[in-house]
Amino acid sequence: MPSAPETSAAIVVSGLAKTYGTADKQVRAVDGIDFQVAPGSVTALLGGNGAGKTTTIAMLLGLLKPSAGSIHILGTDMLRDRHHILPRLNFSSPYVDLPHRLTVRQNLKVFAGLYAVPQAAARIEQLAEELNFAALLDRPAGALSAGQKTRVALAKALINQPDMLLLDEPTASLDPDTADWVRSLLEKYRQERGITILLASHNMGEVERLCDQVLMMKEGRIVDRGSAPDLIDRYGRRNLEEVFLDIARGQGKAAALEGAPA
Repeated sequence: MPSAPETSAAIVVSGLAKTYGTADKQVRAVDGIDFQVAPGSVTALLGGNGAGKTTTIAMLLGLLKPSAGSIHILGTDMLRDRHHILPRLNFSSPYVDLPHRLTVRQNLKVFAGLYAVPQAAARIEQLAEELNFAALLDRPAGALSAGQKTRVALAKALINQPDMLLLDEPTASLDPDTADWVRSLLEKYRQERGITILLASHNMGEVERLCDQVLMMKEGRIVDRGSAPDLIDRYGRRNLEEVFLDIARGQGKAAALEGAPA
């Protein structure tokens, strides 16, 4: 198996780029980014729509082939040997629906089979109790509410007890109570298993609560990074949302930081 760079990081990304289009007209969705994620940490990938967050996550998962650069996850070169590490990863997004005609139990059984989860039936029952949807197991997935779908999606993401979670807007469209429940669940799971989490989110309060590191993206590049308190202090703002707006609008310190070395 190809070896990772000399580092203890859970994720190492170097020179990662993704270009779409033809030779005559190209769009660079991700433009040569570099970052590392420490084991057991929670890192946020932030940016406006079209900043390159989802494309980056898709490349980390091996769903998209990069145009350039390298990705190492948990010591594995994702471009050469991703099948070795995929059983230790999982992903969740409210924008990816489970098959509507299958019941919740049937959907989870399919994913348990894909991950070769031992004693799958018992694992599904355990998750249904922990995530409070046991009464929904035999209901068609298409008949669930947004909050119920989120619980089931999280069960799908945890079915294989992953060492790393990649989350795209994990609390989008949820009411405040359900969203808080999801964040508490993620905090608990991280504390119990020491997993590494990379999440894309537009909820700045969520990021301030959950994340150790923030990567700010704009137009396919990482334009700033640091902990939420460090970024708030650096920009002289009251909260991370104001920092986000500065960067999105190219105001204040953000304009000078764009293109700065990592």
